[in-house]
Amino acid sequence: MPSDSSPQRELFTNRPAWEEDDVRNGVIATVVLPEGVEKPLDYLVPNDLVAEVEPGRRVHVPLGKGNRRRLAYCVAVRHGELPQHPLKSVVGVEDEKPLLSERMLELTGWMADRWMARRGDVLEAVLPAGVRLRRQVKRVPLLVSTGEQGNRRPTKNQKKILDAASHPIPFDELLKVTGVSRGVVHRLLKAGLLLESGSIERDTQTESVNDGFVSDELPVLSSDQEKALEAILQPLQQGEHETVVLFGVTGSGKTEVYLRAVTETVANGKQAIVLVPEISLTPQTCDRFRSRFGKVAVLHSHLTPAERHTHWREIAAGRVNVIVGARSAIFAPAPRLGLIVIDEEHENSFKQATSPRYHARDVAEWIARKEKVPLVLGSATPSLETFARCLSGDWKMCRMPGRVGGSELPAVLTVDLRDRKARSKGAISPRLAAGIEWALNAGGQVMLLLNRRGFATHLQCKSCGHALHCPQCALGLTLHQPGNRGICHGCGLVTAVPESCPSCGVQEIVHRGTGTQRLEDQVRSQFRGIRVARMDTDTMRTRGSHEKTLTAFRKHEIDLLVGTQMIAKGLDFPNVMLVGVINADAALHLADFRASERTCQLVTQVAGRSGRGPRGGRVVVQTSTPEHPAMRAAAVHDYEAFVQSELPIRESLLYPPFGSVVRIVVRGAVNDAAADWAKYLVQRLTKSAQENDTIRILGPAPAPISRIRDRYRWHLQVHGPDPEMLRNLVRRSTAGLKTPKEIAWIVDVDPVEML
Repeated sequence: MPSDSSPQRELFTNRPAWEEDDVRNGVIATVVLPEGVEKPLDYLVPNDLVAEVEPGRRVHVPLGKGNRRRLAYCVAVRHGELPQHPLKSVVGVEDEKPLLSERMLELTGWMADRWMARRGDVLEAVLPAGVRLRRQVKRVPLLVSTGEQGNRRPTKNQKKILDAASHPIPFDELLKVTGVSRGVVHRLLKAGLLLESGSIERDTQTESVNDGFVSDELPVLSSDQEKALEAILQPLQQGEHETVVLFGVTGSGKTEVYLRAVTETVANGKQAIVLVPEISLTPQTCDRFRSRFGKVAVLHSHLTPAERHTHWREIAAGRVNVIVGARSAIFAPAPRLGLIVIDEEHENSFKQATSPRYHARDVAEWIARKEKVPLVLGSATPSLETFARCLSGDWKMCRMPGRVGGSELPAVLTVDLRDRKARSKGAISPRLAAGIEWALNAGGQVMLLLNRRGFATHLQCKSCGHALHCPQCALGLTLHQPGNRGICHGCGLVTAVPESCPSCGVQEIVHRGTGTQRLEDQVRSQFRGIRVARMDTDTMRTRGSHEKTLTAFRKHEIDLLVGTQMIAKGLDFPNVMLVGVINADAALHLADFRASERTCQLVTQVAGRSGRGPRGGRVVVQTSTPEHPAMRAAAVHDYEAFVQSELPIRESLLYPPFGSVVRIVVRGAVNDAAADWAKYLVQRLTKSAQENDTIRILGPAPAPISRIRDRYRWHLQVHGPDPEMLRNLVRRSTAGLKTPKEIAWIVDVDPVEML
């Protein structure tokens, strides 16, 4: 009998090499969890799921010692050798097909690195909630007449319904065409004279087009418009990427250039994405694009999850060629992308305020480069970052210095509020009041900008000087009417304004400062009989309120419109003859290096709403610092003069666009604890950067708004010429940190606000 070491025995005890290779190899899926674990995790893909697990789909995986089932994004799949330690296995697949393309997965990885964000946060931001939650798309029943009436003679309204339903027709369209109530339809269904013949997905894109924009003949382009269009069409036709900046004064016809470029894109069988900064601009922009292209997908935050899901499916299927929306519309899954347009590219709303803190302009450039399509940025007041890219030759700038149709830019009158003769009891100076009378008497309309909502901006005791503050924030309460409510604009706390001072007990609480509510009241009392409306966050909360108010203003059902910055940009109302800026200094002296830039942009933009019609217009700017470069430039419509004065200051301080900034904000319930953690971060950063004299670390210091929602805030800034160097420094310095439970901190790369 042979021993165990004999060759014959080895044939049965040793596994063949190919079998061992099979054991050591397998299919591995790399997944990212939406929350919790930050780093990607590897899981083994069972044989029965190999065909279903692929990048872009979501999968179910076990996590932790208890193997809790978690939903995760599959970002990569590879075939290869298994690690020495055993891998847990994927236990299920959530989606029938990938929700994210390979290009979009690559984008999320780049975004996570660029803005130092968790990739799970990026993936959640890219996919709308309606898509992630698979909200049911609205379906509408199709109704059709049976053609049988029996012995019954239909009423007049019933006959309308039966005639209109001779062929299958959607329920809501049937009501719209006939003007008959739902009850009549339901009675016909009950009687068997109408039948349901299936259903259709309700297409939420094909809303009515505003008649004010429909035109059979296209306007003749000016020479500046033709040059700008040619600059866009050249890379478009050659299938190349180029970033083209349209630097055109307000009313120079930038939108018409966008429309022509999109027309060419669609004619080539491609899709176009058009971004606008404000929801208030979306209805007007959509009307302009629907009048040319019919079906337009709309993506913004006022849509329901089901509506977003509908649009997403239509775009991904290639059934809609034009996508219009706010910041997140840049992630629209257009399979045939041919053009990206960002209107009013300078707006801060293109920067996400929560993680991931991305900027839509940078994301758009990345996508446009990868897809080899043109990126068009338009503004009368381009950001200094954009201007610098054009001056360096990276981007191409097309200047459009004149208004279309031969109309002139409005004259700007500056009212120096330091002059006693210029003051009045209310917010409207005598000079502005005279301008309002002039415009209204001429049959024109008026827009008044005040970037402070509420009735009174602060509440104070006249006797002892005590100011009423939010108990949770380092902010004063703003008086809102009706109801005599004190509201904190930091945390949203609402409280009743006390009759007597909490400090001294005297009943002398006075209301100081002017918000849009008080301005509206003053206008109504000073100019009796005129039709007034207000546009701010308080009045525009309900769905469709922006569109309703702007439509009424366009139809001249409103004579005077009071509003915050949402009325300052992109709106085209030819009948506006006067624009008044109530307090141009409102944000000029904030603790933010972009304060001057924003003020110049805001005043220039709102001034451009005036004088677009044949009767011309005027602008009245009330300010206490008319000598400031931002005010001087806005007063003569010379934004480039401001840029030339501001760029050397930025360069000397190594601020953007000549350097990069990473801001870290620390929050804590205890002020000393937040301060100590901020100091600790500075120590680690300083130690890591000690051999690099190009990096500057500022702080820590209390944030300009030092407390919000009962959390004290400290911040610090890291400056340097190389953005990648700064990010690597922050990563090295914070790697492995165990944050105390009572502390939270965030990293904001290239912040747009410093409060």
